[in-house]
Amino acid sequence: MKRAGLVLALIFVMGAVFTAMSPGSAQAKTVFVTIGTGGITGVYYPTGGAICKMINDKRDTYGIRCTVEATGGSVFNINAVLAGDLEFGIAQSDRQYQAVKGEAEWKDKGPQKDLRAVFSLHPEAVTLVAAEDAGIKTIADLKGKRVNIGNPGSGQLQNSIDVLESFGINWEKDIKAEQAKAAEAPGLLQDGRIDAFFYTVGHPSGAIKEATAGHRKVRFVPIDGPPVEALVKKYPYYAKAMIPIAMYEGAANKENVPTVGVKATFVTSAKTPDDVVYAIVKEIFDNLDAFKTLHPAYEVLTTSSMLEGLSAPFHPGAEKYFKEKGLLK
Repeated sequence: MKRAGLVLALIFVMGAVFTAMSPGSAQAKTVFVTIGTGGITGVYYPTGGAICKMINDKRDTYGIRCTVEATGGSVFNINAVLAGDLEFGIAQSDRQYQAVKGEAEWKDKGPQKDLRAVFSLHPEAVTLVAAEDAGIKTIADLKGKRVNIGNPGSGQLQNSIDVLESFGINWEKDIKAEQAKAAEAPGLLQDGRIDAFFYTVGHPSGAIKEATAGHRKVRFVPIDGPPVEALVKKYPYYAKAMIPIAMYEGAANKENVPTVGVKATFVTSAKTPDDVVYAIVKEIFDNLDAFKTLHPAYEVLTTSSMLEGLSAPFHPGAEKYFKEKGLLK
């Protein structure tokens, strides 16, 4: 009897293991993915959270468990995705372009052939915030000032340099450049440790709200004119943009501020399974109206705009969905 009981117990255990490993079980189907974002006060972090929320709400359907990681930004995310440390990442369209072409940070490594585009997201404006008492009303006024241009590994660092150079300003010689993270810049400005900072971000931004709500009065500095025209012509990933002043009541400006911008994009590796990418694209695009309610920066999103600003080849999982819906031929 004991032997029969042991055999029955063994059969039961093996049956349970087989069930857990079978394709139809939740355990077998569960795939863990992490999205690399940016600083917690920017738009990347809540964007990753919004995507994960929608995917996790359908965990029984897709078998995907999604988590978000705060990171140093675009360059870090692309490198981490390619290294297999992250499954997905959010990156500026210019950084995606440079990685694919083997430029900027990837000049020595060459073209990053395994990088894949999933879709694009909100527009991001190169935003220049300056203290009123610093007397900065134009880009030219930055000369000799203490300016945060962004931390290494962020997309905004190169944007800052591009803008400064287009206006004939050498960031290493003409300004006192700081390279702190975007989340630290508002505090540095309000404490009087810097005079201005650049931040490439979707609006409204928590960091920008923090800067405009402090005791030290600030203003947005316009980035426009012939230098911007030349910049847009030189680099295809740049486009003219506008900062909506109504979102920042504490700013000294009274009207919307012209600037230049890029787009946030959602990227992955060629090694990411097709069904995982397909599931994420399907959930976001099938429920785009619901997704757009999760952050004000998403209000301008359309299915067509979310296929623009992408330089890397589409991941097959994303491409499959877009072709099914007639968004790609």
